[in-house]
Amino acid sequence: MSEDPYQSPETISPVNPLPPVVVALFLMIIGVEATLSLAGRGIIGGPGGIGWRLEAIQSYAFSGLVFDWMWDNGLWPVEHLIRFVSYLFVHGSFTHALFVCVMLLALGKMVGEVFSGLATLSVFVVSGAVGALVYAVLLDDQAPLVGGFPGVYGLIGAFTYLLWLKLGELGAQQVQAFTLIGFLMGIQLVFGLIFGVQNDWVADVAGFATGFLMSFIVSPGGFSRLREKMHRD
Repeated sequence: MSEDPYQSPETISPVNPLPPVVVALFLMIIGVEATLSLAGRGIIGGPGGIGWRLEAIQSYAFSGLVFDWMWDNGLWPVEHLIRFVSYLFVHGSFTHALFVCVMLLALGKMVGEVFSGLATLSVFVVSGAVGALVYAVLLDDQAPLVGGFPGVYGLIGAFTYLLWLKLGELGAQQVQAFTLIGFLMGIQLVFGLIFGVQNDWVADVAGFATGFLMSFIVSPGGFSRLREKMHRD
């Protein structure tokens, strides 16, 4: 790792090995997707394997309807609470999982080379959980929430924090750090207009905000830096 943990991501060598936690997340996602894709083609699991993806979505996707049921009845069974995290590893298609994996490897590498493994994992998981919660609270959408994008957007939030911090040290306009999230939201808007709007963008935005805010605490020296800033203010 560089002596400056907040070096510009552009200066990080692309030949550095991926952080182990990022590799582990990638293997979990691609492992689940490989199993479901092979089963869907009848290569494994026999005739029943064709329905494995649907069964996985029914059992592990995050459901606003299930959340409403838990809230109304005051019951929080583990089998449903786990959906706040398990949905991150189940995808609607191979292409869906592929895009998540590509972004996970890219953003995870840049964040994981600065953050500790535990911090990187916590950003991914907590951002996903908060994204699901916001999705359930703000919307009345019966469609299940699947895929790792809210967690990846949490890593985008952490990456944005690193850029924001670096730009502040250089005396540049820190708002430039939010260019990436603005670009991605613009792409989602275009795709939504072409193929129909899907409400999962709400979970993505919530994941981004969670990752950015968490970075003030879980980044190296983040808590001390935040405390000093609060004392100055």
